[in-house]
Amino acid sequence: MIHTNWHERETIKTLKCVHTDAKKYIVNNKLTTGKVYEVKNETEEFYFIVDNSGKVGGYYKEYFEEVK
Repeated sequence: MIHTNWHERETIKTLKCVHTDAKKYIVNNKLTTGKVYEVKNETEEFYFIVDNSGKVGGYYKEYFEEVK
């Protein structure tokens, strides 16, 4: 039950949102292009980040690039 303590978990890495042009879902109200987000968990297809709402949400990796 990893989802119960995502806000307390340490940040894995930081990502910058490169676009919000979603083909299937509306993400522009939860992500901002150019903003840097903290990754709390990662799978093969998704990053789980603290989004603009202050909650953890899962988003396709195509919206982000890694900040070094």
